[in-house]
Amino acid sequence: MKATADGKIIGSVRVLQKDHTCYVGRLMVHPDFQNRGIATTLLMKIEGMFTCRRFELFTGEKSVKSIRLYEKLGYKRFKVEKPAANVSLVFLEKTR
Repeated sequence: MKATADGKIIGSVRVLQKDHTCYVGRLMVHPDFQNRGIATTLLMKIEGMFTCRRFELFTGEKSVKSIRLYEKLGYKRFKVEKPAANVSLVFLEKTR
């Protein structure tokens, strides 16, 4: 799914549904368009489009604004992984 302005993509998100879980990935909003509710709108639209019982996503531990947004939208942390020495990934989920 994408968000556009003046014919240009300013935000997008991908979803992969597997069994009863929707895996949300690559949620992004162009820096010039951040803090305008675009990420929230994209997430709410995909949550309305899919009948998954559970949504899962991850982001870097240092992405404080993103984590705050996801938690505000009802996502809960359930796991942290460290795939590399200086990298920590926070996994969040939302169930219906």
